[in-house]
Order: sequence, then structure tokens, then C-alpha cells
Amino acid sequence: MFFFLLAFVCSLLSNVCALPVSPVMRDVWVPQIICPNASTVWTAAENYTVVWDISSKPAQVTNPKGMVYLRINGATQSTPLAQGFPLDAGHVNVTVPADTQPSDQWILVLFGDSGNWSPTFTIKPSSS
Repeated sequence: MFFFLLAFVCSLLSNVCALPVSPVMRDVWVPQIICPNASTVWTAAENYTVVWDISSKPAQVTNPKGMVYLRINGATQSTPLAQGFPLDAGHVNVTVPADTQPSDQWILVLFGDSGNWSPTFTIKPSSS
């Protein structure tokens, strides 16, 4: 009898543990990158300001810290240009690495709450 009672209580406990959990709503923020844009030309080894629109920022941002990477030909560069900055600042200063390959196919990727890409833009070789 004791075994039957113990089995019954355990089965009740397993049902309690198996109750579905209500999903938590997460706001995904995808701020539009304003600069660089399609007409932007950067020079390797120079400093620039990346700017994005913060007007649509939701009340609850899942990940408020950002990272900026360069991307070309379907490959994201392994080293970020900037990281750990607050996304709600709307801008961050970066330095284009001196050894960046010249091309008009560069894309800037802003990671944080989501990953969003700039339009393609140009990086030319350093003048030195």
C-alpha cells in the first residue's frame, strides 16, 4: 500500500513539473544603419563613426551591448571593429584596419539584440 501511495504522489509531482511554461515576449530591435551607406567611401587606417537609428528602440532590449564587424564576399571578419558599447547610444567610433582589402563590396554588421547589415560601401587603401 505504501508503494502505491508513493507511486501516486510521484506521478502527481511529475505532472506538476511538466506543466507548460508561458513564453516570455522578447523585443527584437533591428536599428537601421545610417552610416556607412551606399555612397560612403572609407580609407583603411582611418577613424570613422558608425551611426544607426535609435528611434524605434523597444522598452526591453534583450542584449543592450553591441559589436561591429566588417563583412565581404559572404564572410564576416574575425576581429570586431568595436564591442561592448551601448546600442542605445546610436553611434560608435571605429578604425578601419590598415590591411583592409580595397573593395566596393564591404558591409558593416551591427550585432547586439539582432544582427543587421549596412548597404554595401567602399573601402579604399590607405594613402600611406
